[in-house]
Amino acid sequence: MRLQFPSAVWATAFATFVAFMGIGVVDPILPLIGRDMGATPAQVEWLFTSYIAVMALAMLVSGVVGTRLGGKKTLMLGLGLVVVFATLSGLSPSIGFLAVVRGGWGLGNAFFTSTALSIIVGLSAGGMGPAITLYEAALGLGIASGPLLGGFLGSFSWRDPFFGTASLMAIAFVATLLLVREPPLRENPRTARDIFRALGHRPVLVNALIGLTYSYAFFTILAYSPLTLAHLSAISLGLTYFAWGILVAISSVFVVNWLLQRTHPIAILKVDLLFLVVLLTLAGWLPRSDLLYLIVLTGFFCGIANAIFTTLAMEVSPFARSISSGAYNFLRWSGAAIAPALSGWIGQTVGMTIPFYIAAGVLLVGTVVLYPASQLLRNGLVEAEANRAQNAS
Repeated sequence: MRLQFPSAVWATAFATFVAFMGIGVVDPILPLIGRDMGATPAQVEWLFTSYIAVMALAMLVSGVVGTRLGGKKTLMLGLGLVVVFATLSGLSPSIGFLAVVRGGWGLGNAFFTSTALSIIVGLSAGGMGPAITLYEAALGLGIASGPLLGGFLGSFSWRDPFFGTASLMAIAFVATLLLVREPPLRENPRTARDIFRALGHRPVLVNALIGLTYSYAFFTILAYSPLTLAHLSAISLGLTYFAWGILVAISSVFVVNWLLQRTHPIAILKVDLLFLVVLLTLAGWLPRSDLLYLIVLTGFFCGIANAIFTTLAMEVSPFARSISSGAYNFLRWSGAAIAPALSGWIGQTVGMTIPFYIAAGVLLVGTVVLYPASQLLRNGLVEAEANRAQNAS
């Protein structure tokens, strides 16, 4: 294990853990922020939308920056920006200011996210599969721990979770500075045109578009559903989304590996997305008293989808790792950016459970597209693997 994952990889995985903790740390304090600042549900949801929208746009250039600055410098740039903007989030005087600095936080996370996976893959001796497993484990545990941290610190003040995240990111910055090194095979410098060229490759584009519909559903669960549970305390909300995140982590690491030994990833994804469509439909139909348990259950299927989409993003693409990651993340985070603000507005004006029906419909479109696109993705996997083998020889 130590030969497979040297200290530089573990340091990057720790930074990944903290970075994704920063996404979920806001969940338990959304109702608190709304009450303290007199903000509507739609206004509160802009804390997620500004963050993710900036992150999606930055994905167009973050992979390019990574190939020019190098992975380590890009990681440190992203971590440094998050430290600054997470601190400013805790100091925010208004909901508008908080939404703006959350956008800056998203910029930092874009530089980090687009580079972290390529660093972990590039420095791991055991191949792409174990490296992606480690990345997904760090991601899942981060998403799980964020609400727990937010719920605990939020019980004192909604500002404290932001300061806590900034402190952890500062530790990750120091660990990256001291332990991370560049992969031995550094990618050639790229341009923004390479991102669009990657999206012109049909398997990459189709996988990213289906990922967009899934990300819409995922962030309806993660970013919007806390507002439907506003009657719970910050700690109770933190424990709820901690349980959800633990299921994300378990299924993305252990369950997916067990399933992949028995069937094809695209076959797994078809069934998994259908289960999520059903659960989201039930979330719109069930009374709020039963919603908590259903939301926790969705974590199991979200973890499987996270791992499969990440694997496909890297393996159907014949392009460099940073370009593959940037192209995929640009489209999928675009879907994620739309979900919070739109769900908040619909919930406020039409009904609090209606956004779950919308998310189920969006994901159903992606699931239906996946069926005729299956052969295209399978061919993309074979062609990309042949291309990598040819380049290695």
